[in-house]
Amino acid sequence: MSGLFDPNGPLMSGLRKMADVILCNILFCLVCCPIVTIGAALTALHASMQLLVADLDEEGDSAIRTFISTFRKNFVPSTALWMVTLAMIAFLIVYHQIVWPMEGMMGRVYRITFFILVLVFLFGFQYFFPIQARFQLRLRDVLKNSWLLSIAAAPWTLLSLVVPAALVYVTVFMNPEGFQMAVFIWVVGGFGVVTYLDSFFFLRAFRKQGVFYGILEDDSEERTEGALFTDEQHQKEDLMVQESSFSDPDWNRKENPEEEERHRQWVRDTRGRRR
Repeated sequence: MSGLFDPNGPLMSGLRKMADVILCNILFCLVCCPIVTIGAALTALHASMQLLVADLDEEGDSAIRTFISTFRKNFVPSTALWMVTLAMIAFLIVYHQIVWPMEGMMGRVYRITFFILVLVFLFGFQYFFPIQARFQLRLRDVLKNSWLLSIAAAPWTLLSLVVPAALVYVTVFMNPEGFQMAVFIWVVGGFGVVTYLDSFFFLRAFRKQGVFYGILEDDSEERTEGALFTDEQHQKEDLMVQESSFSDPDWNRKENPEEEERHRQWVRDTRGRRR
């Protein structure tokens, strides 16, 4: 029975993660109050949840510290990415208002194109801020890699869309009169839970490119400045700085658990030496 409350046991570890998810969620809601900061808040939330999913919070990092530092360091690029996202949403709204009243065959065709555009947007949007949280890329590279990765890892992309849709359905549509309860759930932990669960899928998608969560192998502060998807010519031109071994263009290769475990052990040993 005493082992149940072991500070290093699975129960206490799970409770710590739950507390971090709730605290990061509340912090996310607070910093989202001015709409312009939502992009930076999303990037910070993804960074902190990826830390928890990778179990690196137990290696000296804190989800809250990660949230705050990521929010501060990525505020400008994340805000620019959010402005582009808002522009895309505005385009879809205008397009809907134009094509929805149309009748006849052309009206049906345009409505189909609207749903296709929404699906394409959602596929890319799923990876906008997870990629921004992991890599220092130009805005156009974030957008390009988001859509490429969403297609390359389509099963994980679809699963990452199911999670928020399911929680919205449960909290809003299953009980339309319980609006206050739905708001309470989302403010207390909804966004954090969705991001935490989706981070499992995002990290799986990153692994398709050979990207593993952790610090750089060269132990420097340099971050990626290229595209996740590169061909041999781009690799020879050194347009990308490697983080781990993700320059392998064979995104569909099988995962290598031994290689991942070696990398995780290397991260633990390196962090131990730093402390």
